[in-house]
Amino acid sequence: MDARLNPLGSSVATKVVKHFIAANKAISESTLPATTQELVKIRASQINGCGFCTDMHTKDAAHAGETSVRLNLVAAWREATVFTDAERAALELTEQGTRIADAAGGVTDEAWANAAKYYDEEQLAALVSAIALINAFNRVNVIIQQPAGDYQPGQFS
Repeated sequence: MDARLNPLGSSVATKVVKHFIAANKAISESTLPATTQELVKIRASQINGCGFCTDMHTKDAAHAGETSVRLNLVAAWREATVFTDAERAALELTEQGTRIADAAGGVTDEAWANAAKYYDEEQLAALVSAIALINAFNRVNVIIQQPAGDYQPGQFS
């Protein structure tokens, strides 16, 4: 299976991806815990059906020491006991921020207030940015049908 478009084969796409990567660098350098960043990327990618990003971020998280139990339970985080209250708040914000079209009011005040209990303003900015950015990456990969399964941890570092 080949992607419909090589995102690095077009000057426009290459420029856009470079900006995405720069934005991701700013997020990764923030004080938002790296574990939370990966959980957010995994959950949004699952919701969006992005196999490429789900493959990448589960492998990167495992490579960084995340357990298979937690990785296997991300999709069912509400029923899982292996996530902290802060991670649960981030996952709820991720779900609501990813499923904006499913809720007339967008992200609820309750979800925002819950996240704000655990993350300071800079971390919230990084969290919101991470949610928005992974959704953008997901949409590109889903639209071009980027194949999944061959990613190696650190491949794009």
